[in-house]
Amino acid sequence: MNAKFQRVIAEKSAMSTTPERPAMRPELREDDPRARAAARAAQIRDDNGGMDEGTDEFYIPKGMVPDGWVYEWKRHTIWNQEDPAYTVQLAREGWEPVPASRHPTWMPSNWEKGSIERKGMILMERPKEISDEVRRIDYRRAREQVRIKESQLSGTPDGTMDRVAPSIKKTFDMPIPEDL
Repeated sequence: MNAKFQRVIAEKSAMSTTPERPAMRPELREDDPRARAAARAAQIRDDNGGMDEGTDEFYIPKGMVPDGWVYEWKRHTIWNQEDPAYTVQLAREGWEPVPASRHPTWMPSNWEKGSIERKGMILMERPKEISDEVRRIDYRRAREQVRIKESQLSGTPDGTMDRVAPSIKKTFDMPIPEDL
């Protein structure tokens, strides 16, 4: 009887199911504010590269500029006043405002203007070919100014004594402050 009793108890225990203890905390729902906050914090850290106060707010990642174009920040307002003459000059030089629709995350969602603006500056674009040409012209003008000054320093008027050739240094050394 003892063996039979043990067998019955073993069968009953195998058949009975003990209810599991309910979870102390329900699984996080999709609309859980803590999970949403953690996800947004991670996104902010990824997008901004950190929360450093020294972050360049005018930085434009190279991959965001379309091929064949150049982006530059240009002055848009001074003391909240636009300068129409300067705007016309920029247009003559080939600069056009970058549409905010091209980079929607760079402006607030309720932004009504069509351009990208920050602290009195406006993001503008022009073809890279034009920017390269302007850079070459500026370089050529600068070299010409140096050449003219060199000839003025070493030349003398006719009938006067020859000058000793001056020693002209064509490099610029800029000390770097130690506190940087």
